[in-house]
Amino acid sequence: MTGDARSSRGDGRRYAILAIDTATTRVVVAVGTPRGEPLGLSTWVAGYRHGEQLLPSIGRVLGEANLRRSRLRGVIVGTGPGAFTGLRVGLATGKALAHGLHLPIAGISTATALIDAVAAGDGVPARRVVLLLPAGPSDRVLVRLGLPPRLLPAGTDPEVDAHDMLVAVDLDGRAPNEALAAGERARARLGHELLRLGAARLAAGADDLATLVPEYVTLPRGVSAPEPAGGGVEWSRGPR
Repeated sequence: MTGDARSSRGDGRRYAILAIDTATTRVVVAVGTPRGEPLGLSTWVAGYRHGEQLLPSIGRVLGEANLRRSRLRGVIVGTGPGAFTGLRVGLATGKALAHGLHLPIAGISTATALIDAVAAGDGVPARRVVLLLPAGPSDRVLVRLGLPPRLLPAGTDPEVDAHDMLVAVDLDGRAPNEALAAGERARARLGHELLRLGAARLAAGADDLATLVPEYVTLPRGVSAPEPAGGGVEWSRGPR
């Protein structure tokens, strides 16, 4: 496993929340206080090994933060948009932990967390961030706060004005270098933003475990989604 792990050791009697995101090519596992203050983080390139690596990584991050699962008070899971395999494993793992440990769960849009990470790290208003994510080998998805995600077919350039900041994640060779660099900076803060947003969601009221679903932008080969009405992007909904 490649990646980095950062954690702080302290009193094992404290409570914590756990955040998981598998929407991008880099898996994120973070643990923080119930107020969303980070205590530990691990991130790595999973490839197609999400299922075998995720639970051991969660155990390692908790151990490095000197925390037991019994001290967890909530689970946060990134809901995408993202590819089928990673999101399915991430959400299933988050749901299993929440169910098994009788914990509340909060689903947080990975795109929103990335945009907030740009705003916090680069000092750009979140409404000015234009986020590009992959949708298969050729297409891309454009995400702006407050607007529905929009599919950009191959060869279509995003509309960005002089006040906007273009940010690209997992689009090497398919986006400008500056946008890719901004995407890496955003992804470095993704765990922190998931904890912050998730803590607020948990405090306001958790999501329904049965109805929480990921937002897929790519499906397994041979599986097709219905044609969206009005030409927009229709996210594929996973089974409950």
